[in-house]
Amino acid sequence: MINAPAILLTVHLGIKSLLLHKLRSALTMLGIIFGVCSVIAMLAIGEGGSYEAQQAIKKLGSNNIIIRSIKPSESNVVGSSGRSRISDYGLTYSDAGRLQATLVGAQHVLPMRIIRDSVRFNRFVVPSQIIGTHPTYASITGLEIFRGRFLTQNDETHIDNVCVMTVSLANQLFPFQDALDEEVRVGMDYYRVVGLVREKSSMDKRPGASAPDSGRALDNNLYIPLSCARSRFGEILFRRSAGSFEAERVQLHQITVQMTDTDAIEPAVPDIEAMLRKFHTRKDYEVIVPLQLLRQAEQTKRIFNVVLGSIAAISLLVGGIGIMNIMLATVTERTREIGVRRALGARKKDIITQFLVETVVLSLGGGLIGVAVGVLVPMIVSYFADMKTIITFSSLALAFGISGLTGIIFGIYPARRAANLSPIEALRHE
Repeated sequence: MINAPAILLTVHLGIKSLLLHKLRSALTMLGIIFGVCSVIAMLAIGEGGSYEAQQAIKKLGSNNIIIRSIKPSESNVVGSSGRSRISDYGLTYSDAGRLQATLVGAQHVLPMRIIRDSVRFNRFVVPSQIIGTHPTYASITGLEIFRGRFLTQNDETHIDNVCVMTVSLANQLFPFQDALDEEVRVGMDYYRVVGLVREKSSMDKRPGASAPDSGRALDNNLYIPLSCARSRFGEILFRRSAGSFEAERVQLHQITVQMTDTDAIEPAVPDIEAMLRKFHTRKDYEVIVPLQLLRQAEQTKRIFNVVLGSIAAISLLVGGIGIMNIMLATVTERTREIGVRRALGARKKDIITQFLVETVVLSLGGGLIGVAVGVLVPMIVSYFADMKTIITFSSLALAFGISGLTGIIFGIYPARRAANLSPIEALRHE
């Protein structure tokens, strides 16, 4: 039967003993404090990084298969003269048509053409990405319509010069007026603004980004009908530099295939690759499966957390060794006290309990301070490093629980050593 008053008395004596050596007790707790703090901080930073990676992958669409044009190391030179040449590679309109007609389980096939150019309105000029695409782009990619509307099938059919721009681009071009129904100029053509949208991610955060806009934020996008992009810009994109030019003939920069459900994704990937290999003699495309990337990210997160937790656990181990070292020294200092208590009738378990209480108080006290510091550190990292951190209750409970367990494990040996002292020899100790 548990004797509550006796336990409380033991705890009181243990705390009183520790307070007799405040500096030594505080220094002993430092190992536990830093260990608990590092466990919480590392797991929070790892969780935040993993969360951002998974969110970026999820925004690509778990039901989507993304095919992108990539420039081979040795592109097919269609024509060359001096320092000029034309490279021909990438996805075609025929590829999109074949995927739509033959791929089992395909709900939508979304082709995209991407052109880098500047968008102008009066004296304002903003470098942007002109994206020619179909009306289904908004629903497939999860665009948020802020005002107005997105592109329609009527715009696509009639090759209308209409556009939809991101809110960021609109704020730069129209700082003093409403962008809707105004006309902006791209090259020599004018486009009427029919809608404003908000992007939810950026290409530089998307795994495997290799389109011409790779590394550029999707904050300055201008969306136009694909038929309009094909008609106004043609299929050859020119890049001039230092008296020479390089032209690229790319019909489509990306095709996104939206499947009916996730079960249809993995069986469809081999069919897509087989079809592309048949009509592409070179590897001028890449197939990205967000669902597979998401699974890999989740697996990486688990491994990352184990590695970080193991590294942080070393600090707790060092803290535990520090506690054991101090308690062994304490046993030597208090040998006569132990002998007196044994002579007055204290049992071995009473001595063990007293010393275990002291080690647990040290470790739990350090654990509480470590939890407080561990919560503060990720906040500081998020503020100064602009890095997302996520503190979970499980990480707090894990770190605090391990600190208490550390006190018990590393306190058992000193406590047993104190209890096994001979009362007679202990009384003779000077």
